[in-house]
Amino acid sequence: MYIIDFQKPVHIHFIGIGGISMSGLAEILLDRSFTVSGSDMKKSDITEHLAADGAKIAIGQKAENITDDIDVVVYTAAIHEDNEEFAAAKNKGIPMMTRAALLGQIMANYLHSIAVAGTHGKTTTTSMLTHILLQGELDPTVSVGGILDRIQGNIRVGRSDVFLTEACEYTNSFLEFYPMYSIILNIEEDHMDFFKDLEDIKHSFHVFASQTAKDGLIIINGDMPHTDEILSGLVQKSVTFGFGADNDYSAADVAFDEQGNGSYTLLIHGESAGSVKLSVKGRHNIMNSLAAIACAQSLGLPMEQILSGLLSFTGTHRRFEYKGNLGDVVVIDDYAHHPTEIRATLTAAREYPHDELWVVFQPHTYTRTKAFLSQFAEVLTLADHVVLADIYAAREADTGEVSSMDIYRLLKEAGTDVHYFPSFAEIEEFLSSSLKGHDLLITMGAGDVVTIGEELLAR
Repeated sequence: MYIIDFQKPVHIHFIGIGGISMSGLAEILLDRSFTVSGSDMKKSDITEHLAADGAKIAIGQKAENITDDIDVVVYTAAIHEDNEEFAAAKNKGIPMMTRAALLGQIMANYLHSIAVAGTHGKTTTTSMLTHILLQGELDPTVSVGGILDRIQGNIRVGRSDVFLTEACEYTNSFLEFYPMYSIILNIEEDHMDFFKDLEDIKHSFHVFASQTAKDGLIIINGDMPHTDEILSGLVQKSVTFGFGADNDYSAADVAFDEQGNGSYTLLIHGESAGSVKLSVKGRHNIMNSLAAIACAQSLGLPMEQILSGLLSFTGTHRRFEYKGNLGDVVVIDDYAHHPTEIRATLTAAREYPHDELWVVFQPHTYTRTKAFLSQFAEVLTLADHVVLADIYAAREADTGEVSSMDIYRLLKEAGTDVHYFPSFAEIEEFLSSSLKGHDLLITMGAGDVVTIGEELLAR
């Protein structure tokens, strides 16, 4: 594999530079005086920002974008061999690497590297830690998979030896990382278009944990049934977090205020270590905060700064994000696209003041919808009213095996008030005439369902 010497900047080209993760890596390299070029299918605020920072941006992915002065080409899992730029780079013999491989090489340049992994909660926990590290004035470099207002985007370039990033398990991307601190939030079945089964997923997380620096630390959810299996045979130190009293970091006296924001007594090795107040909702965010606290303490930050940083975190975009009011109806948007995430969001919504709960759900990918069809239907019964949009295909082709109507039929059988419309415009018209009083509307999914709430608010 091509190894980048970060003391000798070269020309790196990104296929798909407008993606949230790719753009962040490009920014880090621009800051380190690399020549950066890249392409994307359409112009965006991200590509415009990169261009202003000195990157050469091409709109449209064409073979002529791969010029002879390029030293290495970076691409994502979404790019295939039939991509014109990919094929051109291969034909020219230009070294190529995945986005994850580049991220791993960047991470290796930092003494205190932190990788946040797990099926759910990566973006939120990374964002919580960002707030804490900034409160502690550690000046970190951060790469987060969402837009975080505190850093005005998804990337922050710091000047310290602290590097914080999400570590995604899809296509085993996180196996390119060798962090000092590995956080494992949870492990469940997901991305079944890549993994064979849960055993396959657990194996990947075990390998990820094993690649933690030998003098590093594994911070892992101790409430999982397979925690011991993940840690089996590893020499690295580890600490656990969770609601169980036998965890190293746990929560007692859990409560929620009138807005649904959590608070609890922090227990470290069973001893009270102070009161924690959060500005985000749900029990799942209490779990996320426990992982963040454990990591921050390991970095030597005093508890006062940790608690202050946590309190300042009000969430990232698309994670129970308040979008506005339609009269007295509150509009929230959430990225949840796995049954466990949906359950966490709808459970958190119970603590939020409202009359009736409306959920507009856009399933994400055909393979995920097929794999979790009954679970999606089961968890959506937590809402008073469900409106279904068509499946967001993302990287997949429709084989005709599954559709949103399959979820519709299961919800109907369960007695849930459910509706389906083939277009966003029809959904918006239906909601306009159906929402009333102090209802709560959540647009939910990892696709473009967010635009439904935004269009309603813009009327």
